[in-house]
Amino acid sequence: MRSTESITLSLSFLSRLACAVPLITLSVLSGTTGCKKAEEPANTAAVSVQAEKAEKKDITEYVSGDAILSPQAQSALVSKISAPIKKFLVQRGAHVKQGELLAVLENADLSASVTDSKGSLTQAQAAYETSTKAQIPEDQQKAQLDVAQTKAQMDVAKTVMDSRKNLLDQGAIPRRDYDTAAASYVQARAAYDIAEHHLASLKAVSEKASIASAEGALTSAKGKYEAAAAGLSYSEVRSPIDGVVTDRPLFAGEMAQAGQPIVTVMDTSSLIAKVHLSQALAQSLKVGAPAVITIAGSDAPIKGTVSLVSPALDAGSTTLEVWVKVPNKNNALKAGTPAHVQIAAQTLKDVVSVPNEAIVTTKSGDHAVMVIGADGTAKSKTVKLGITDGQDTQVLDGVNEGEQVVTKGAYGMDDGTKVKVVAAGAGDDDDAKPAAGKGDDK
Repeated sequence: MRSTESITLSLSFLSRLACAVPLITLSVLSGTTGCKKAEEPANTAAVSVQAEKAEKKDITEYVSGDAILSPQAQSALVSKISAPIKKFLVQRGAHVKQGELLAVLENADLSASVTDSKGSLTQAQAAYETSTKAQIPEDQQKAQLDVAQTKAQMDVAKTVMDSRKNLLDQGAIPRRDYDTAAASYVQARAAYDIAEHHLASLKAVSEKASIASAEGALTSAKGKYEAAAAGLSYSEVRSPIDGVVTDRPLFAGEMAQAGQPIVTVMDTSSLIAKVHLSQALAQSLKVGAPAVITIAGSDAPIKGTVSLVSPALDAGSTTLEVWVKVPNKNNALKAGTPAHVQIAAQTLKDVVSVPNEAIVTTKSGDHAVMVIGADGTAKSKTVKLGITDGQDTQVLDGVNEGEQVVTKGAYGMDDGTKVKVVAAGAGDDDDAKPAAGKGDDK
């Protein structure tokens, strides 16, 4: 009897323990004891999440890189001669125009050389005018007169010789008179031939040679004058571009050495962000493509455009250099500033996309999203992704337009979880209102 009572008391204790702790199941005692309270139902409260609908939109893919802003044009003006600096006409920060005089070097000796060479040029030009307009025509005229004169003398001598030949044949004169007349004719003919040959030489050779000689002297004088004038111009430093003076290392009175920069001018009306990108990233870029430039400390991104895509790879880094032109009308940006550049590589029209927040990576490495069904439960769907613009990503397969995907709260969620869509920033309490236009199940 005592043994039976002990067993009954033990069973009664275990029965009460099973009722007090519903998580412990005593299958051995289930047939002999009963709980006074029914087992509590499982918690089926909905999980609060944020969600958006997959929609069709245009997506632009961007490639990005870091760059240093460089001036659109820059000129470090060097002195071509060694001379003391006479005066500067600009200071650092001065805005200058193309051709504007910036500095003057000592040039008294160069100015004197210009004066001397100019006199030689004037003299050579006068000699050329004399040779071509006076001397050569006079020589030709004299030669022509000589030809006419010697021809007349030759004709007279021939007439005399012929007359005496007739008289000789008649026996009226001695032969000696005929021979004298014949000798005079030969001399006159020789003088005529010489005069005629001289005239032909003047026309064919001497005239061209004289003109060439005069032209050569004139050209030489011009060259010396231009060299002297160039030397004088080197003493005046002028800006080759519109821009701002960014450097002026010397002062008036100091010696400027040939080849030494004395003024630096930059055109900062537009800046160039030079980005080095891999060939795979840069191959779809084109001149004129839009870009966004972000600068630390700047209030808003700056829009730019691609102005150059290098046609060849950099030998050292095997990358392509891409230039992005950045407007800088108010000179708010400074050359040398680091910048982050995003360039539009390609744009796809009217493609299904989801927010990047909705995309999760599964244990197998696939991409998936949690899609909310009509019954308010979330189900994981594997998706195939395309390009992204940094906020939304193209979905090639797995999600259709209009389907609602979880954007916040999907991590670690199991399939079939009951969810409740709340507005961004709302709490997880049961009274939270659904997101307007996003959480309402249609």
